[in-house]
Amino acid sequence: MEGDNAAGEDWDLLVSFFPPKWKQLARSSDALKGLRQDKSAEAYLRVLLLHLGCGFSMRETVARAREAQLAQISDVALLKRLRKSKQWLYQLCCSLFAERGIQPQRASDQVLRLVDSTVVKEPGKTGSLWRIHYSFQWPPMACDYFKITPVEGIGNGESLHQYPIKSEEYLLADRGYCQASGMHFVAEKRAYLTVRLNPNGIRLQSGSGRAFGLRKHLVPIKKSGQISCWEVLIPFAQCRPLPARLCVVRKSQAAIALAQRKLQRKASKNGSQLQPETLLFAQYVMVLTTFPEAEFPAEAILDYDRFRWQIELVFKGFKQIAQLGHLPKYDDDSAKAWLYGKLFVALLTEKLIAHATALSPWGYDLQSPQKPMA
Repeated sequence: MEGDNAAGEDWDLLVSFFPPKWKQLARSSDALKGLRQDKSAEAYLRVLLLHLGCGFSMRETVARAREAQLAQISDVALLKRLRKSKQWLYQLCCSLFAERGIQPQRASDQVLRLVDSTVVKEPGKTGSLWRIHYSFQWPPMACDYFKITPVEGIGNGESLHQYPIKSEEYLLADRGYCQASGMHFVAEKRAYLTVRLNPNGIRLQSGSGRAFGLRKHLVPIKKSGQISCWEVLIPFAQCRPLPARLCVVRKSQAAIALAQRKLQRKASKNGSQLQPETLLFAQYVMVLTTFPEAEFPAEAILDYDRFRWQIELVFKGFKQIAQLGHLPKYDDDSAKAWLYGKLFVALLTEKLIAHATALSPWGYDLQSPQKPMA
């Protein structure tokens, strides 16, 4: 997205890709409340996108806004607007998410929490590395927790201990969170967890207390789409082993070939030798869960893990599209608003690309001609 376009002639085209009720959302979220001048939702958002979409600093944004006659504000006032726009930007993101149809195939009465973390870098050659720990709820798609820590140091790693967890919550996490300490931590809070299995990061036991033979259990699963589930125990320190289920589905032949090629390229790059178990494990999606079996059978667990992976892919793309790796150091409210704004920019960009590559050679829908007034 070119810098001048946020305040230039392409604005009307860009607006056509916004959610239908984006102006109403500005009023209902109180984003415009208390503004003494420039109460236009359109001008308000145009100024925000100069900062969020084009990557201009606060000072450069207000200078360009004055030049384009969008607003006469200071950089301090712009920061205040960013804070006030947090809920509005969040609702805009939710609307675009809904258009994409990102949701699990299976309905549930439970609110699910998706937890993940990502590393960002402050601007500049000597910028520090920071880790964003975040979680948001489905179906509300609301970010319910946000925390920034240094990447290095004790207690700053990717861990479920980073999140406040309440009783009866249902969490979804990727393989980076597949740690016995974290799973026991969630269980101690009387909450439930589904996490992608990291075979090298956790020990599994059978019901008898012996080591669970993962290779032996996987080998008989030969058919693509075949699902199996076993009860396992997760030992940790002096704690009582935690009961869980291991849900497994075999990938398609194409997916297996792709996964194994990635592993081979990585091993070749690192000068290492792939183990036979690694190639075997790449043939399956393996998920550990403490979710109640009566409500969440193996098929549902695997479906929810697929949904979690879709969200992870979205954020991988966002770091490239919206330059999510350059987090300004603001307070919590403005940082969250900044993240929601970047999310909105990324979703909007993907929508523009989808239209340009799939729907029309000119990249947007033609507007219906307005009928002359009688």
